[in-house]
Amino acid sequence: MAESIIKLPYPKPSKGLLQSEDLYQYILETSVYPREAELLKELRELTASHPKALIATAPDAGQLMSMLLNLVNAKKTIEIGVFTGYSLLLTALSIPQDGKIVAIDISRDDYEIGLPIIRKAGVEHKIDFTESEALPALDQLLEDPLNVGSFDFAFVDADKVNYCNYHERLMKLLKVGGIVVYDNTLWGGTVAMVVDELAEEPSWRLPYREYMIKLNKLLAADPRIQISHAPVGDGITICRRIY
Repeated sequence: MAESIIKLPYPKPSKGLLQSEDLYQYILETSVYPREAELLKELRELTASHPKALIATAPDAGQLMSMLLNLVNAKKTIEIGVFTGYSLLLTALSIPQDGKIVAIDISRDDYEIGLPIIRKAGVEHKIDFTESEALPALDQLLEDPLNVGSFDFAFVDADKVNYCNYHERLMKLLKVGGIVVYDNTLWGGTVAMVVDELAEEPSWRLPYREYMIKLNKLLAADPRIQISHAPVGDGITICRRIY
């Protein structure tokens, strides 16, 4: 679920980063889909027909995210990049009834595709949706001292150009022990490719590769966080604020 200004010719969702389509389907069918909430499945299937369906959160990544939300007993969260709302609904189902999600995306139209299902789930009251670019919205949150160090969890699946900028703001908004998850941090495996291999990649993928490499280096060197770089979906990096 990403905040995206440029409409890109994404291919259909496939095996994530695994080399075997059969193995990826095995993971989904054995461990992910049987545990997936019925309304999440409905939203995933609805999103599959969208021209930008590939930017939706991978269900295996979503399953891991749900566990992380539960492990930190998340109640107050931020989501940067909403798209049709798969990870947003997943978060809303994972947090308590009085939990709150600050959801930021530049397109309310995409959010409204999934909104009827979110309403059916009875969790719309947990969501504060803001139609905006994320940087000014985060800066506005930081203007209120009560927001500083108050969030339990954040999920970022938005414009790759600003991931590093988002990180600095989220480090101020997250409480110590809070978690931020960045999506697409392996960017189709291109972060490890040599020049000859890149020549075979779709042209839309290459401009954002350098931003992911920059982010990965930044996160690896940041002493404020504990990290785990997981090859789930298109790669997610889990960061726990330690001070």
